Amino acid sequence: MITRLSTLFLRTLRDDPADAEVASHRLLVRAGYIRRQAPGVFAWLPLGLKVRRRIEAIIREEMAAAGAQEVHFPALLPREPYEATGRWTEYGDGIFRLKDRKGADYLLAPTHEEVFTLLVKDLYSSYKDLPLAIYQIQDKYRDEARPRAGLLRGREFSMKDAYSFDVDDAGLDAAYQAQRDAYERIFARLGLDYVIVQADAGAMGGSRSEEFLHPTPIGEDTFVRSAGGYAANVEAYRSAVPDALPIDGLPAAVIHDSPGTPTIATLVDLANDRYPRDDRPWQAADTLKNVVLRLTHLDGSRELVIVGLPGDRDVDLKRAEVAFAPAAVEAATDEDFAKAKGLVKGYIGPWGPNGPVLGEQSATRIRYLLDPRVVDGTAWVTGANEHEKHVFHLVAGRDFVGDGRVDIAEVRPGDPAPDGSGPVELARGMEIGHVFQLGRKYAESLGLKVLDENGKLVTVTMGSYGIGVTRILAVIAENAHDEKGLVWPRAVAPFDVQVVAAGRDEAAYTVAEALAGELDERGLDVLYDDRAKVSPGVKFGDAELIGVPLIVIVGRRAGEGVVEFWNRRTGERDEIALHEVIDRVRTAD
Repeated sequence: MITRLSTLFLRTLRDDPADAEVASHRLLVRAGYIRRQAPGVFAWLPLGLKVRRRIEAIIREEMAAAGAQEVHFPALLPREPYEATGRWTEYGDGIFRLKDRKGADYLLAPTHEEVFTLLVKDLYSSYKDLPLAIYQIQDKYRDEARPRAGLLRGREFSMKDAYSFDVDDAGLDAAYQAQRDAYERIFARLGLDYVIVQADAGAMGGSRSEEFLHPTPIGEDTFVRSAGGYAANVEAYRSAVPDALPIDGLPAAVIHDSPGTPTIATLVDLANDRYPRDDRPWQAADTLKNVVLRLTHLDGSRELVIVGLPGDRDVDLKRAEVAFAPAAVEAATDEDFAKAKGLVKGYIGPWGPNGPVLGEQSATRIRYLLDPRVVDGTAWVTGANEHEKHVFHLVAGRDFVGDGRVDIAEVRPGDPAPDGSGPVELARGMEIGHVFQLGRKYAESLGLKVLDENGKLVTVTMGSYGIGVTRILAVIAENAHDEKGLVWPRAVAPFDVQVVAAGRDEAAYTVAEALAGELDERGLDVLYDDRAKVSPGVKFGDAELIGVPLIVIVGRRAGEGVVEFWNRRTGERDEIALHEVIDRVRTAD
């Protein structure tokens, strides 16, 4: 059926929305695809729903090809399943919680592993029922602290989440690969570039986790990759650990006065001025920076930890959040320092005038963790735990040890890939898909077992596979626009072709009406701008903003059987005969 602009529920906007930070947010609102309801929450209008449904159709086709069947769960779910897996608490403030009139706890689901698991437990009991792959396309809810960028980071969003259920690990490997392959096909059909990177599993858990990242400067994720093929989310990157060095013959540690040196830069300057070394100048990499972090655990308790890392590096808080999860991580405050016995701000170190004060011999009772680069035999300049004093030639493994290691320093271009494939470069990306091998975490928590071929109860192993449907729509819009408006790829455009009746000549409207009808009869989805009292300039402006990639303008030469064919994606715009329109629409790039 032809869609007529004269009756379509649509109002385009001339001005950008005040809160729009990125092109997709700005254009989707101006072109009448979405409307803001609250921070991070949007209403979907007819045009937006048409694009969304086309993306969903591609996903459904590929899920079916991968052997997955569709189900649908409610978004409102009870507390108990999430309590059983520990995620009711782990999610902290990140989810929307509510009570019914009887006081029972519910949540708006951020993800659905628990209820998928319980559904299979309710219906299946034998290895003969497996393998199984089921999925849904459903709205999710997360209480983002700073919802921004329109659909790219909202509080309500649509996801396709699929789950596989297998008796053994070999089955899980096969299911994981099938879903991974399906994702590659989906993104190829959507015309999206992607990089598959190793990722941290986070609250999802599991043994294997990979993200599909779309490289983009506005991406919220940083990832690393090497020319040799290594790729990982920066949170999942693992620093190469150097070999230990010989300790024998190294100079003894000595404490020097270091007035006015609370920072690494001031320390290096003083060291080169007062205590120069013979072979080369002191550098920030020769110093051991000791960063105090405050962890807030799920039960509300707080703990300070100190991390020793090379002074030319800073702590990456996103990497720290992963390393210390599920605890929240912040830099220690002045109040924390005031309460902590033995910490001298600006001059913290693992060694003091009377020997070790941090590490296994710690008198502070604060955990002291070391960066992987701080291996035995490395010598450092670091705080002496006295105001305006530093210790030089402090050797790891001889003079101090840590309570463990933690890899949370920033990653830099040129750092070695952990698989030996060369130096890494850093890039920005937007997550568009994520695949996990969950293993037996959720099945064990919720009691999902089946009888194997020997009649023995075994725990089912699971995989989880997510695609951000509404985020993908926004990512495509980020890529598919020009200075005039959206320019959708044909695979997801709201219409196959737009017919514009231009001018005041009645013949133009008669010909346009007939052409729209013929295109519709040929199975094409047609948007017809039949507005009689709207100027051609406004119609062309709306057409450019809305972004249907193929536009046929029926104007002053309509009576001669000539129309203008406009390909927004290629910029091609020329006059053709009416009888050529069908073929041009079908064969256009």
